[in-house]
Amino acid sequence: MRSLIRALLVLVLLVGLGAFFFGSWAGTKWRDHSNTRSTAPVGTTGTIDTEKARERGAEIGEKTAVAASKMEKAIGEASLTTKIKAKMALDDQVKSRAIDVSTTGSTVTLRGTVGSKAEHDRAVSLARDTADVTRVVDELRIER
Repeated sequence: MRSLIRALLVLVLLVGLGAFFFGSWAGTKWRDHSNTRSTAPVGTTGTIDTEKARERGAEIGEKTAVAASKMEKAIGEASLTTKIKAKMALDDQVKSRAIDVSTTGSTVTLRGTVGSKAEHDRAVSLARDTADVTRVVDELRIER
């Protein structure tokens, strides 16, 4: 059975290679798109309403500015979150996997469970000592 499958695969491979080489030798391509392109020039007719174009451009510019502002804010929040998580990961007293850090503006919220009061205080301290953090909301629970 295996020899039959191998023979069939070899036959398919040989047919494929033969078709490829025959096409190259004969100078033909599988898809010839040279006849589908138009050589006629393309132009516009009528008049352009420049005032409407300016208004539309201003709308698009305003929407782009709003989107860029939102992106900048989101990137800033993600940056703060990453800084705090990195500080906690590098700290020997804090088990950062058990602490969720979320950022809204410059306010950081800490959620999760810590093993001791010392770990709690250290996690809150690391968050407060991060640049651009104005407020830390402490929702950490101490395991007993």
